[in-house]
Amino acid sequence: MAAAQNAKFRVLAADKLDEEGLEYIRSQPDAELINKPGITEEELAKIAGDADGMIVRSAVQVTAKVLANPGRLKVVARAGVGVDNIDLEAATDKGILVMNSADASTISTAEHAFALLISLARQIGPAYKTMSEGGWDRSKFMGRQLSGKTLGVVGFGRIGRTVAERALAFGMNVVAYDPVFNQPTALDGKVRVFQQFKDILPHADMLTFHVPLTDQTRGMLGAETFPLCKKGVMVVNASRGGVVDEDSLIAAIDAGQCGGAALDVYTTEPPAKDSPLRKHPKILLTPHLGASTKEAQKAVAVAAAEQLMTFLRGQGIVGAVNAGGLRIDLTPLQNAFVDLAQRMTKLLAPMITQGIGSVTIELSGKELAAASGTIERYALVGLLGSSLDVPVNVINVAHVARQRGVQLRTVLTDGQEDQAGTPELTIEVASPDGKEKRRIVGHIYDDMRPRVEEINGYRMDMIPAGAMVLILNEDRPGMIGLVGTEFGQAQVNIADMTISRRESKAMMVLKVDQEPAEALLNRLTHRPGILKVAVIRLPAEKLSAR
Repeated sequence: MAAAQNAKFRVLAADKLDEEGLEYIRSQPDAELINKPGITEEELAKIAGDADGMIVRSAVQVTAKVLANPGRLKVVARAGVGVDNIDLEAATDKGILVMNSADASTISTAEHAFALLISLARQIGPAYKTMSEGGWDRSKFMGRQLSGKTLGVVGFGRIGRTVAERALAFGMNVVAYDPVFNQPTALDGKVRVFQQFKDILPHADMLTFHVPLTDQTRGMLGAETFPLCKKGVMVVNASRGGVVDEDSLIAAIDAGQCGGAALDVYTTEPPAKDSPLRKHPKILLTPHLGASTKEAQKAVAVAAAEQLMTFLRGQGIVGAVNAGGLRIDLTPLQNAFVDLAQRMTKLLAPMITQGIGSVTIELSGKELAAASGTIERYALVGLLGSSLDVPVNVINVAHVARQRGVQLRTVLTDGQEDQAGTPELTIEVASPDGKEKRRIVGHIYDDMRPRVEEINGYRMDMIPAGAMVLILNEDRPGMIGLVGTEFGQAQVNIADMTISRRESKAMMVLKVDQEPAEALLNRLTHRPGILKVAVIRLPAEKLSAR
């Protein structure tokens, strides 16, 4: 994805970014900055397709309308964590990568959550309000100390872990919930980790949430789970609005089950002016300030700009939101298999005559496991790209395939190579009714050259590169001579020929010095005994070192 010679990547800053982020883009010799902070949706829709990449914060809405005509737009980078203002489905459908710079604001977000926890425990909010109104009532604001209390950290990613470290420094006991954390303890055994959310609730005096908003986390603390908590539990939510059910929260506070809450995020932002959250004496509110520090805003802007340029230059993907499993930072062997997958699917595609109902990709070899998602996507582009009426690329191909009911399956064979100890790639395509199945098998050996060793049960050993002609014919005497004569008379030189026999048919795969003319292909197709002729146009063989 390198820039054309003398051309620059056009980067649209469609939101107000920290000056250091803008300066980073200006300083790049292969980038041109278009700075349009505060642009309207209508205006953005008109110019988005003129840029290669776009950077936004939270003010600008990147809607389906904005992405309707993507033009050259390849990536939208969010300077920050949440991507609620970006239509992910529309972006994925158009093949546009969406990324965020979540890591850059980790410290600021964790510090704010901990500040909310301290302020809630010591009633800082209502005490300040009383003082600002001229009052003085010390007994009314009896607080709770953190030392010795148990903090339940819901979501043990980068922010949850950072909060836990600070809680331990304050002398707190810490337990955590994370469904994909597979160890019983964390932070040198200081934090006990639960895999079920309900299991953590009886242990926690205070809960802090650090999870994304998904169908699984929406309302996870609500009417059904509040009764499982310790009576008087205190709640902090600085993750995403909707994770804590707001109506259930108020009811739990009023019933005494919840001792109070501190919120930085809301189901609707901003919450309505008459929202009961705003006036409740036991709820402390801040206006989504998690990443609102000078340090964080600088960090997320620079990180978003760096990630965007890294992707545009084809050097890697960092912070991807809608491209799970896709990687560009591959080892030479992994890159060789990505290249092989594309060549294999181009060989297989002409044999698919009854449509694609399912695609199964099998990978053997320990080193290939980390690249499985990338290999899958490039293989799908090769299979579907020529037969669909919409453009597909590695960002949207899995999405487009599922939209059309294509079943996808990638199998890793326990890290075992084939019998010769060589990593192996197998691609099998079945028709919607399962009656037609097409299969191709390939390897990369120590010389790092791509090889195909089976096509639909026909065993062979050939390097898929350059102009090739695939011929399926009846297995009878004279067929090789017939094909050779036709190519000779047409002045097309056969550089290499691979032949395989199975039952009553044979397959020839020819490498030719130039692509054969249509007239030659027509003559071959109508010759007795010739069942199928297909021309495959492959790139020249890549030279690579392991």
